[in-house]
Amino acid sequence: MDATADELAGVVDLFGGLTRTELERALAEAAYRDDGRAVDDAALEAAIDRAIEDFALCRYEPREPRDDGVAPDGAASDGEPLLVAGPTAFPTVPEYAEDVPHILDIDRRRLDREALGAAARERVREAADEAVAAGDVDRIRTLIDVSYDVEAWAPVELTDERTRLEDALEE
Repeated sequence: MDATADELAGVVDLFGGLTRTELERALAEAAYRDDGRAVDDAALEAAIDRAIEDFALCRYEPREPRDDGVAPDGAASDGEPLLVAGPTAFPTVPEYAEDVPHILDIDRRRLDREALGAAARERVREAADEAVAAGDVDRIRTLIDVSYDVEAWAPVELTDERTRLEDALEE
């Protein structure tokens, strides 16, 4: 199973968010149900990394856990961030993945949109720093578009970051 960024986003969206380990397990289950084949771990790792780079997936750090080890937003407290469908994704559930929530027995997670937006804003800032430092015009243009997507997706404003990126294009 070769999952696209939108399919990765579709799988995590079924749950509200998944850890990377849970996402890998979910895709392995879907692939097995599809044709019985195993997932190519290296290809999956590369696809997840690419989806994060392209803002189709975003990392979300769950809030502090309660005494029972579960964070208020439903995430396990194993220290692994959740991956959630990001602002550039068009989440699509791959064939054979619709039953994965029942198979994995993971409750739907409720995320703090403000915290998620803050994490996305920080990620845009980091990516902008890298693109401007490298003089990567294509990445700068992409990040300008992403900044609008993030603002529509989460309660954040990226005007300063966008202005900085636009200024870098003019230099």
